[in-house]
Amino acid sequence: MTKKPDSLVLHRMARSTESMDDARILADAKRWNACINRLYYACFYMVSALLIHDGLSSSKHTGVRSLFNMRYVKSKHIPKELARTYNDLFERRQESDYIDYVTFQEPQVLPLISRADQFIRHISSLIENKM
Repeated sequence: MTKKPDSLVLHRMARSTESMDDARILADAKRWNACINRLYYACFYMVSALLIHDGLSSSKHTGVRSLFNMRYVKSKHIPKELARTYNDLFERRQESDYIDYVTFQEPQVLPLISRADQFIRHISSLIENKM
């Protein structure tokens, strides 16, 4: 038995919330690189939920990012400034996870927490208005 798409959408939204909670815990512990990772995944899960809701998906992070930018940013459903948060976090997570000696600091990461939260709330409201 396969699950309905709405079930997967809700699951991804819940994963987004959990990842955002994890990011806050990591920020409190001053674990900035790990915080970047969780902020990115919080946004990624919410974007994935939006794509799934609209019948789209990709097996790669770059594909999810590309679909998001083409389908929602280019069409102005998502303001470019807001979308920049997701795109910036994608790049920073890549650096943090895959490049040696990259160390993020508090002044770089703290503003991203509120930006990611705003991004997630905006995407969540889009999904909820479509359900």
